[in-house]
Amino acid sequence: MSAIGRRGLMGAAAGLSLLAMPAVQTKAAKKYIYKYGNNLPLSHPLNIRSHEAAERIKQKSNGELEIRIFPNNQLGGDTDMLSQVRSGALDFFTPSALVIATLVPVAPINAVGFAFPSYKEVWAAMDGDLGGFIRGEIEKVGLHMLEKVWDNGFRQMTCGSKPINSPDDMKGLKIRVPVSPLAISLFEGLSASPTSLQFSEVYTALQTHVVDAQENPLPIVQTAKLFEVQKYASITNHMWDGYLFIASGKTWYRLPKELQQLAADELNASGMQQRADIAALNDSVQADLQKQGMTFNKPDPAPFKEALRKSGFYAQWKEKFGEKPWSLLEKYVGKLG
Repeated sequence: MSAIGRRGLMGAAAGLSLLAMPAVQTKAAKKYIYKYGNNLPLSHPLNIRSHEAAERIKQKSNGELEIRIFPNNQLGGDTDMLSQVRSGALDFFTPSALVIATLVPVAPINAVGFAFPSYKEVWAAMDGDLGGFIRGEIEKVGLHMLEKVWDNGFRQMTCGSKPINSPDDMKGLKIRVPVSPLAISLFEGLSASPTSLQFSEVYTALQTHVVDAQENPLPIVQTAKLFEVQKYASITNHMWDGYLFIASGKTWYRLPKELQQLAADELNASGMQQRADIAALNDSVQADLQKQGMTFNKPDPAPFKEALRKSGFYAQWKEKFGEKPWSLLEKYVGKLG
């Protein structure tokens, strides 16, 4: 499976249309026009690969099913799109598991701190029993989750004043985190001082030293130009997150079975390609960030996991998520707490 280069992604993105028509169904013509919304730019592998899937679906269904893509928050923020997909106003949505946690509390179990040592364990779990459990819980709230999770990436820490080499470097560190109870709890468990901010505020907060550090996948560090206000990048892989490909139950089950199968097959196939794209992109982005002057280090995760055990982080989230999903997580990553 070949990965798309960053330059190729930008070129392919130019072919995507920014305009789309509202979702309609014309029963007589047996045509279904469905909307898919996400929060990523056209150049992101998620949009490149989903566009390819949409083209194949349209062709193989002889135009009976057409999926029109609304990227880059055109239909509103994550909360807005989640509401729309629940009501049936939006047909497809790819939220982070952290976004859907308000609706399905167990969904972000994949983002437990320092749980996954590598992608090998991530995909075994998400393509296996753990992903299946999450899909079942999502189905209970009137949504349908496709089998393959798309990649957002491992999150890394950056800091303006020092590299993060051990838990001792975390003590009192003012670090921006997403508006997520799990992320806040993780960094409190490492004795840091986490502050939840919307991403639009991060650059200025780092520039003015409201916070000294932040954490995100490396492609976001690059695209948001955080290298201008951060010197050190520590490859901690402290949290993995993906994009769940969600369909509205209200509209998914209106599709004939053969169109459901076609859409699932093609979107899942593109999801597998997108995973490879992100892996290649992460490698090239680190090299680019080093050219921009960032210094990289890769700390041992074991002391961080031990600090979280001692703080009660794992015990707390085992209780919140429940015994069954926690045991499924540990099936793939080993004993956590």
